Amino acid sequence: MAFGRSGKKEMPGITSSSLSDIVFMLLFFFMVTTQMRETENKVQVKVPEASEVVKLERKDLSSYINIGPPIISLQAQYGNEPRIQLNDSFKSTSDIRDFIAAERESKSEADRSFMTTVIKCDENVRMGIVTDVKQELRRCSALKIMYQARKTNN
Repeated sequence: MAFGRSGKKEMPGITSSSLSDIVFMLLFFFMVTTQMRETENKVQVKVPEASEVVKLERKDLSSYINIGPPIISLQAQYGNEPRIQLNDSFKSTSDIRDFIAAERESKSEADRSFMTTVIKCDENVRMGIVTDVKQELRRCSALKIMYQARKTNN
């Protein structure tokens, strides 16, 4: 007797019943792990190059001050001169004290001593505005300052 089957063997169809579960699992994963940008950049910043670069350890304890010319869509309203951006709006150096105080209040008592102010400054900005920002930070006792830079290609 022959045990062979006569005719061709047909492949069963691929079931797509669990496909929706997989899609929703991926969607949920990306929704949980994606971090939305907290502030919108309103200034153009091309950070300068540096030979010695150290990575910031805790970004949640840092406050960012952006300095540079406004983006192209805002240049008609604000001009081409470098501006200081704190959170989502343009401010002057006199507003830095209130900004640092608000940032300190948003942190826990134990973390306040570890707060760092990061100055993200365009490479073509004159040092006068940066010096004014540093002087104001000194007045409000925000003495831990880092400059954001990119590593040289060498």
